Amino acid sequence: MFLTRSEYDRGVNTFSPEGRLFQVEYAMEAVKLGTTTIGIQSKEGIVLVAERRAVSRLLSIDSMKKISKIDNHIVAASAGLIADARTWVDRARTESQDYFFTYGQRIGIGHVTMKVSEIALHFGDDESTIRLGRPFGVAMLFAGVDHTGTALYHLDPSGTYIRCIAKAIGAGGDGAEQALIEHCKECDKKMTLAQAQKVALTTLKQLMEEKISNKNVEIVIIKPEMEDGEMTGKITWLNEEEIGQALVGLE
Repeated sequence: MFLTRSEYDRGVNTFSPEGRLFQVEYAMEAVKLGTTTIGIQSKEGIVLVAERRAVSRLLSIDSMKKISKIDNHIVAASAGLIADARTWVDRARTESQDYFFTYGQRIGIGHVTMKVSEIALHFGDDESTIRLGRPFGVAMLFAGVDHTGTALYHLDPSGTYIRCIAKAIGAGGDGAEQALIEHCKECDKKMTLAQAQKVALTTLKQLMEEKISNKNVEIVIIKPEMEDGEMTGKITWLNEEEIGQALVGLE
């Protein structure tokens, strides 16, 4: 006897006859409840731009961080449930440190993304092991510099990760993707960091419900540099004054 739609909804590990996992699809919808985050890889480095939104005037917007440092050469930007994002960030930090202590080298951006993707699929209702009873309601952009150069990866609740040259996640993700497709062709080969930053901010400005300002936007720049003969990344968080200057003259 076939199960009904609602019964497939409750089964986090059960495929529907159409080959769908509804709980994973719902988790992807949860990502769209988060604020918009945009990442662009240019020929000079990577820029991450994220909207910060305080749900109450009683909250300090400074505590609403969307971009987290994983290691000296990696950052991660999230959209979706904050608690789930913190779990992924903690796992990424642990994997990065373990890799360094084991091999004496900095972990690759793709490798750390792969390790986090393993817990993205570690959910279910098996009482024999401790695991989350539902998929993670978060998507993440991992950006940094490793031996291959600059790299930008996207990881979603299904555990799928892919390397990108530009990507947008969150509430305005779909709309931002259309703008990125138009403006970011071969941006990793032709676009400067300043141009990438302008495209990201212009796109975000068009999608935000609130007026964009240096208070509700977070910007991180990652540039490749050599350290002890090894390629690594220099990570810079722009302060409010620098963000204000970047917002001047946006269309």
